[in-house]
Amino acid sequence: MAEDMKEKVRSKYAELAVVSQGGGDASCCGSSCGCGGASEAETAVRVSDLSGGSYSAEEIGELPEGAVGASLGCGNPTALATLSPGEVVLDLGSGGGIDVLLSARRVAPGGKAYGLDMTDEMLELARENNEKAGVENAEFLKGEIEDIPLPDEHVDVVISNCVINLSTDKQSVISEAFRVLKPGGRFAVSDVVFLGDKAALPADVLETVGLWTGCVAGALSKDEYAGLLAEAGFQGISVEVTNTYDPGSIEGLDTEEKREALRKVPAASAFVRADKPAGR
Repeated sequence: MAEDMKEKVRSKYAELAVVSQGGGDASCCGSSCGCGGASEAETAVRVSDLSGGSYSAEEIGELPEGAVGASLGCGNPTALATLSPGEVVLDLGSGGGIDVLLSARRVAPGGKAYGLDMTDEMLELARENNEKAGVENAEFLKGEIEDIPLPDEHVDVVISNCVINLSTDKQSVISEAFRVLKPGGRFAVSDVVFLGDKAALPADVLETVGLWTGCVAGALSKDEYAGLLAEAGFQGISVEVTNTYDPGSIEGLDTEEKREALRKVPAASAFVRADKPAGR
């Protein structure tokens, strides 16, 4: 089942990359992220437009059009991370490269930004965007976020933009992030969480929300996320909600009973922060 889900996500992100390369506007909202059954790669709403962590006009102006069109996240982790010159950054699930390119500019001079993605088509798109942007301190790696192809204690900051919720092995992702961070390093990601126990949601409501938001059905609860970070060894953990999804705006929640169920256990975009202890 886990491998089936991974292949669905890989296939759909490859499709989204092709859409972006063709000049289309990719989306990670609705069935386009691999959880739904529809074949269309475009949908009408982008998760990033719904979140509280959108990109500024200045940031968008720094990027080639292809990178902006392939923005598939639900927040702005580069703003969250407070990057400084000389730091090394790793973006988990880097897609078309928007957060890597922004990060690379923030850490120059002397720093570097890595992007990690498992999809060949997304890596090709990201490298094209990097060349157009003329950023020299960015590198895109092929690999899976559950098995990061970097040495221990190699990066200062790990970022991610609504990708960890897609993983079927989130504990491995978080443990790997801890491993590659230097002592005192920072974990700063945008992600989707449930504000309560999603097991309390009826199956049809969970499926509808998953189709609408792109695999949010795999998201952790806020408390579960914090617990996995603590288990991996992180400290200074916070999960800050930036936007709660309105049940009334989700197509398919067609009865008041369904909408009320989601109001009791809302899905939300969140900024997730944690630190690796300096002595570890």
